[in-house]
Amino acid sequence: MYDASLWQPSADMATLQKRAQLFSTIRDFFSARNVMEVDTPCLSLASITDPHIEVLTSHTHSLGKALTYYLQTSPEYAMKRLLCAGSGSIYQLGKVFRAEEIGRRHSIEFTMLEWYRVGFDHWQLMDEVEQLLASVLQLDNLQCERLSYQEAFLRHLELDPFTSSLSQLQECAHKHTEYGRQEEDRDTLLELIFSTVVEPAIGQQSPCFIHDYPTTQAALAKIYQDEKGQSVAARFELYWQGMELANGYHELTDAQEQQQRFDEDKHARQDLGLVDRQFDERLISALHAGLPECAGVALGIDRLLMLLCEQKHIDAVISFAHQRA
Repeated sequence: MYDASLWQPSADMATLQKRAQLFSTIRDFFSARNVMEVDTPCLSLASITDPHIEVLTSHTHSLGKALTYYLQTSPEYAMKRLLCAGSGSIYQLGKVFRAEEIGRRHSIEFTMLEWYRVGFDHWQLMDEVEQLLASVLQLDNLQCERLSYQEAFLRHLELDPFTSSLSQLQECAHKHTEYGRQEEDRDTLLELIFSTVVEPAIGQQSPCFIHDYPTTQAALAKIYQDEKGQSVAARFELYWQGMELANGYHELTDAQEQQQRFDEDKHARQDLGLVDRQFDERLISALHAGLPECAGVALGIDRLLMLLCEQKHIDAVISFAHQRA
């Protein structure tokens, strides 16, 4: 309910000053590395394929024609089009939007730092994420832990996410959450187990990178063979004190493979009975033109600021909370 009396910011001025300083530190970090800042549109006539992320829409008319615009959940597609056009390494610091439940760590509008490094793989990009955090924390050296997805499950659950049967995953999920016995999708079970058991246990003393995800969770990342010879996604996520901060890929450059993944997402959305939306096929066209070998990562600025300021709710680090609108 709209209340005109709630006009004051949800964050105090000291926190907003820290926010401004964080932005300045980030821009100095990338300027020193000759990474160009870009500014892509928040609105687009097309959107993402991911069946697990819902988007905010805006409806209007132009020349008598009804149009649906999508608020962007990430600048990824537009930034990759810039990369295909020859931009070189780039970053963006700005607002993104997701139609998800508002909560302690979630807002429908939030600030994302996303960057792409031409010539990097995901290992090199993990190094740079670590360097950025060290700069933000004003540390000469920061040692982040690195665990493979498989190692994390074995350490905290004694369960192998790659070889365990569906029934074993169902029982594990039920044991820890009381849900899962009826679930037939392996990735849904793995994500439930990870978020409930693994995520709260990792990155408590120092930030922790989880890497080498199952190929079914590759999203827009390359697939490669790990040291054990099993196929894994060249993807990582960063966790700190039980909170997911970043998600990065050694980016998929194959247009045909990307189209196949888009088609699989479309079918998944149909099977789930989700609302149809226009997918952004311009990314496929750009990939046909040629995406340079690169790695990219998205980092949640509001969540990072929550940790830096020791705040428990995202409202405390943004200027105006949407819950108070």
